[in-house]
Amino acid sequence: MATDTTNIAPSQTPYESSRRGFLVQSAGLLGAAALLQGCQTGGLSLGPVPVAKPHEPVGPDEPIRMAVIGTGGMGTGHCDAFCSIHEKGKEKVRIVALSDVCDSHLDRAHKKVTSKQPGVEVGRYRNYKELLARPDIHGVLIASPEHWHAQMAIDAVAAGKDVYCEKPMTLRLPEALRVREVVLANPSVVFQVGTQMMQLPRYHEARKLIKSGAIGKAVWSQTSYCRNSKEGEWNYYGLDKNWKPGVNLDWDAWCGPSGPAKWDPLVFARWRRYSRYSTGIIGDLLVHVMTPLMLALDMGWPTRVTAIGARMVDKAMDNHDQINITVEFENEHIMQVVGSTANEVGLETMIRGHKGNIYLGGNNCVVRPERIYAEELDEKTIKCEDIGNDQDVHRLAWLRCIRTRERPPADVDLSTKVMVVVDLATRSAWEGRSMRFDPRTMTSSPA
Repeated sequence: MATDTTNIAPSQTPYESSRRGFLVQSAGLLGAAALLQGCQTGGLSLGPVPVAKPHEPVGPDEPIRMAVIGTGGMGTGHCDAFCSIHEKGKEKVRIVALSDVCDSHLDRAHKKVTSKQPGVEVGRYRNYKELLARPDIHGVLIASPEHWHAQMAIDAVAAGKDVYCEKPMTLRLPEALRVREVVLANPSVVFQVGTQMMQLPRYHEARKLIKSGAIGKAVWSQTSYCRNSKEGEWNYYGLDKNWKPGVNLDWDAWCGPSGPAKWDPLVFARWRRYSRYSTGIIGDLLVHVMTPLMLALDMGWPTRVTAIGARMVDKAMDNHDQINITVEFENEHIMQVVGSTANEVGLETMIRGHKGNIYLGGNNCVVRPERIYAEELDEKTIKCEDIGNDQDVHRLAWLRCIRTRERPPADVDLSTKVMVVVDLATRSAWEGRSMRFDPRTMTSSPA
């Protein structure tokens, strides 16, 4: 089912014009405000880096008061999960505010939250900034579309809130660099990105093995996220014939940083299919497997990214349904990443070393020596705890960090490194050339 893409100008797809995107990144962040404002930066507010007054620590018997911005499918799922965390006695947490530009989304989430939290008053807001102005809120979960992540995250940090930002951290790399700058300027803020698999013990065990030299030099790795459907990826998000922009839905506010666009219910419901609002497979799916693998590898910043993308089956989708990525890191490692929404058979997740290999496809961490080192290294299996729903563990980890003020593993530094891959892979696939990133200057350019 195709959408009318006349509202997505060619100069804005997929990188809001390749030339402008290149100029934005080449400028870096220091002294680049004028250039950033003159080019397409997703409407990100620039100026002095905000430094917020930290909120008071949460008392040991005090419930964590949190809010959710964006109450679509993912946001409402988070509402249900956080309410369950409280119901099961895992953590004292209360959702006290919700924000969305769509009344039906807000109604659904509000009904769910109030039914699960009897006696708790839950505020409703069209404008998320009114929610952030509340001094009683400790943390904010951002589950808006990708093109809003950066501005909302920055505004939340500036308001002194702890942040759980859905993946990908931002839509574009310049936005990620700005978010990182703001978060680092506010070290008292707990900032976590909601990538799956980050809490799985096997990746943390692999990190220990690599650091101990168990497989020699880790030379290359591979991972993937592949799935298939007859109807087309993300078309399972339903349409509501009762949506009426200007009446029960603020379409202009939804477009926000991406600029004005013609109303299109398909874009509103299935924005992941459109390159103006999402990087598709790369930012929505592959971040889940790249982030924990990059945590395990700890190979520094990505320095060169090459990607090939294509629409092979789902021709109506603006984004690619097949993507192959090669990433080179500053500490001498190459990672291969494959994504598909047209075939469900992916690659085995593994890390290849000079002396041995680490297999991460199952629940455990398995080490096998290379043939020529079989007499020096023994094969071994490190049994890893079954933690159940890793997303729930990830949510709980954020809440506990709010209490302890510890830094979560899916922090702004790792998430920015992931965004280097996401952004450069997106540009490489669309522009047909490799891209480089210079960690010294924090700038990118064609390779």
